[in-house]
Amino acid sequence: MYRDRIEDSPSVRNFGVSRHSSSEPPANEIDHLAVEEPLEIAIRFKRRGILVRRPVSITMRTPGQDLELTVGFLYTEGILHETGAIHSLERATDSSVTVTVNAEIDLKRLERHFYTSSSCGICGKASLKALRVDREIRLNPVWPKHSVGFLVQAPDIVRGGQSIFDRTGGLHAAALFDPNQSLLRICEDIGRHNAVDKLIGAELLAGRTDFSDLMLFVSGRAGFELVQKSISAGIPFLAAVGAPSSLSVELAREYGSTLIGFLRENRFNLYSGRVRVVDPERASRPRARE
Repeated sequence: MYRDRIEDSPSVRNFGVSRHSSSEPPANEIDHLAVEEPLEIAIRFKRRGILVRRPVSITMRTPGQDLELTVGFLYTEGILHETGAIHSLERATDSSVTVTVNAEIDLKRLERHFYTSSSCGICGKASLKALRVDREIRLNPVWPKHSVGFLVQAPDIVRGGQSIFDRTGGLHAAALFDPNQSLLRICEDIGRHNAVDKLIGAELLAGRTDFSDLMLFVSGRAGFELVQKSISAGIPFLAAVGAPSSLSVELAREYGSTLIGFLRENRFNLYSGRVRVVDPERASRPRARE
């Protein structure tokens, strides 16, 4: 018999399972699974002097850091350009967050989002035009620089900080590193794009306004939506454990972003931005920006 769920938490639920093997008899055990639930993100703003609430997106996410996810999503999707535009963050329910803003809102952008699954961050966009980074962004052309020796260690550094993954084995991670190779923050979610939004949102709410000297690490593939989000945030360096897509590489090269894929087993492929990857003897401490 399957046992009932026990010792649930917001991010992890435990289920009784019957485990089978070709070499051993069946055994009743407890399996820890990452939670996947919908979150509605809505924005409240004035239109012709009237306060209007407009749902922006419903995303399937792992509960936890919902406010950070909301702020990061609105920022990386170009709906908000600074946290100063946020008047208030309100959690209406466990599955809904409303952001009240005191800035002009691009209504066409609001129409481009309605549903995003945990596996794909762009499935809910209403037009291919919305996939482009359409606001003026200039990435630091040469900084940050990271050595090959550091880059091949990054997956193990991040893996060591994945507390929920240790229990479930089913979550993506996103992490930020500074120019000194110090790990700044890790966020986890069942959706790789959500993990990135939580990460960037957490930094924004902590007061960060500049991402231009950071490296973004993701534990999955480098899909187009992740390259887009990193560039939208002004992050010039993206390293991924998994494969990039052709569109990811094209976008990274268009904006001069460094894009690394297949970062595992002490190796990686460099697809764009070679200037930021250096040999150990050439790596040095950050210098003042030119």
